[in-house]
Amino acid sequence: SLASTAITCFTRGLDLRKETEDVLCPANCPLWQFYVFGDGVYASLSSVCGAAIHRGVITNAGGAVRVQTLPGQENYPAVNANGIQSQMLARWASSFSVTRIKNTALESVGRSVSTARPSTGKRPKKLLDKKAGNKDCKADIAFLIDGSYNIGQRRFNLQKNFVGKVAVMLGIGTEGPHVGVVQASEHPKIEFYLKNFTAAKEVLFAIKELGFRGGNSNTGKALKHTAQKFFSLENGARKGIPKIIVVFLDGWPSDDIEEAGIVAREFGVNVFIVSVAKPTTEELGMVQDIGFVDKAVCRNNGFFSYQMPTWFGTTKYVKPLVQKLCSHEQMLCSKTCYNSVNIGFLIDGSSSIGDSNFRLVLEFISNVAKAFEISDIGSKIAAVQFTYDQRTEFSFTDYTTKEKVLSAIRNIRYMSGGTATGDAISFTTRNVFGPVKDGANKNFLVVLTDGQSYDDVRGPAAAAQKAGITVFSVGVAWAPLDDLKDMASEPRESHTFFTREFTGLEQMVPDIIRGICKDFLDTKQ
Repeated sequence: SLASTAITCFTRGLDLRKETEDVLCPANCPLWQFYVFGDGVYASLSSVCGAAIHRGVITNAGGAVRVQTLPGQENYPAVNANGIQSQMLARWASSFSVTRIKNTALESVGRSVSTARPSTGKRPKKLLDKKAGNKDCKADIAFLIDGSYNIGQRRFNLQKNFVGKVAVMLGIGTEGPHVGVVQASEHPKIEFYLKNFTAAKEVLFAIKELGFRGGNSNTGKALKHTAQKFFSLENGARKGIPKIIVVFLDGWPSDDIEEAGIVAREFGVNVFIVSVAKPTTEELGMVQDIGFVDKAVCRNNGFFSYQMPTWFGTTKYVKPLVQKLCSHEQMLCSKTCYNSVNIGFLIDGSSSIGDSNFRLVLEFISNVAKAFEISDIGSKIAAVQFTYDQRTEFSFTDYTTKEKVLSAIRNIRYMSGGTATGDAISFTTRNVFGPVKDGANKNFLVVLTDGQSYDDVRGPAAAAQKAGITVFSVGVAWAPLDDLKDMASEPRESHTFFTREFTGLEQMVPDIIRGICKDFLDTKQ
């Protein structure tokens, strides 16, 4: 009986074809990724190798297992054994059991390490990990499935199976990936949101229950709807986690998909297209836009498009797709101006400003900062106050939440003194931007002043720009226009702002935010 089929950590009972099958489990499967339902008799939804370890047939060193198909049953129990917590399941259509394969060379391999059971001290932790999911895969994913007449009921079911396998392999959990499903047909329908389920078992059930809608494949309409509505915080999207839409397309879309792709990119969403059954040469005449894939994906670099010849035998396509979806650093569309900038504020604290106007300056800074997604992996804010002297109020790494940044801004105390703007720019370039100059975020400096500087501003501003910092100058009251223009980045007109009164700062907020976003996009192209 050496003819054992090698299987993966994720192969489920229902993936095996024969009544009785001898399989070979690999070594070192991550225990927290196993989904096992029952004890002794396992629902066919369970991982075969997971069930075998749970049963004590093999250890995590892998080995040979005989799998016997059994009828379905009700009330599969939850039992903790050998480091794996199996889960309850009310009912399932089929089951299997696992036993050792007797007297084979393979068995001795499995046996010799059977002492390497996880120590009992470890068990509770595995339980928590299971709930937490795969922490290394940070993603909020919408599966946009094809529910059109193109695909038909039968292939729709195969599509559901595939999506279910992908969902399980992702390692869904409270701290791992979260997923939701939208069905594209005539009109898009959000079937469930990210916040609805945080366990793979629940997601699998929800997918299994999905009904086929039928209609035209208005994928463009569905993609746009998903990009705009699906990823709100109240629907469960998480700050700083890449937003991904995986579009499944059988054939081609009936509508235009290009505009939807643009909208998704504006919203910071990474679009993948999984196309199945590409249009044949005869069918190409019916396709509105042959380049539909390239126009909808996040970047036309080959990474975001994925092809499967048919819906049959798709198991081998699961893992490569999951690896793509978990490649955090490849999610080029996650970076928007709101979550990928460092903004330093350089605040004039000279005595001509006075207490009440200084409050207005702080309010202006708060209102600009508020627009950005501040987090340890998102945008960051820093502030320096200057007179003849400089004082770093807080640096980019001090506060990583919007609430803390806003409260730090409120707590800035007015210094009162002279005005040495040039020195202050040099100080900020060196001490505040220096430590982050190799980071991924784009750097911006907003200089606020109400008067003539006692020193040269042109040299220090040029040095700041040379160091990759885009400078906006905001002048109030007696600030000379020449100084403001000398400090500002090119084109100077759009980087220089002036208001006679401190109360005029408020109207400038949207323009500064727009300016930062425009510069961000211009450098990204």
